Amino acid sequence: MKRSICLSVLSLIFALGMSIPASAHFQTIYTEESALVKGGKINLKLVFTHPFEAGHTMDIGKDDKGVIHHPKAFGVFHKGRKKDLLKTLKPIEFTSLTNKGRAYKAAYKTRGFGDFVFYFDPAPYYEASEDIYIEHVTKMIVNVAGAPTDWDAEVGLPVEIVPLDKPYALWTGNVFRGIVKCNGKPVPDIEIEVEYMNHDIHGNSFTKKAKVEAPQDAFITQTIKADSNGVFTFGIPKAGWWGFAALGAGGDIKYKGKELSLDAVIWIQARDMK
Repeated sequence: MKRSICLSVLSLIFALGMSIPASAHFQTIYTEESALVKGGKINLKLVFTHPFEAGHTMDIGKDDKGVIHHPKAFGVFHKGRKKDLLKTLKPIEFTSLTNKGRAYKAAYKTRGFGDFVFYFDPAPYYEASEDIYIEHVTKMIVNVAGAPTDWDAEVGLPVEIVPLDKPYALWTGNVFRGIVKCNGKPVPDIEIEVEYMNHDIHGNSFTKKAKVEAPQDAFITQTIKADSNGVFTFGIPKAGWWGFAALGAGGDIKYKGKELSLDAVIWIQARDMK
């Protein structure tokens, strides 16, 4: 499944010999730092956007009638227990380099040490260009004090990527591995889109300055595939935040009579050795 562009538009562009943007949709759970020396307040931004190009930002949960629906779930998994944080979400208007969209912010105060697995399941978003719905079930993990507790645990989401490497303890040049799962079972041979967060987030907007320039559109959204056991591997070429979206991890399902792409997303953060 490809969602960067619908096929009819793609055919027209090829016929006209024009170049095309290649960025993909990604739900984010963003915070500045994923490996904390000590606990405290963590500020989070939840934005549905195109991270490499800081491009078009979608209204989270907007349906085909233009109605915005509240997210299904938002919480944190810590030391084997879930905590519901849905009521802590506050709507914001997030500014990309091209538009503004409905997003959310939240704050969470950590207590103790270990891994804090933040998860978010938004209401499906209607993508008019393809006449389908998209639902990005997303995870991001923050560690406090270097003590591992839950980074490789299954949260129990309908679809999720379970990391095989600590997603907050990666040097540039390491590999990141994960297993794509649906209802706890591996999803074989699934396609995964990968994008780099190429612009910093300041306040409720992307900064204008890009960190890198893609030499060609295929480098904006990279595509890899999991093996027959649902396992994928990615070599990390640059420090920063990287997003992985397993497309259609939920299988062939419908929502409001239309195709629903139920996708599993995880964000990792890498650092340079100095």
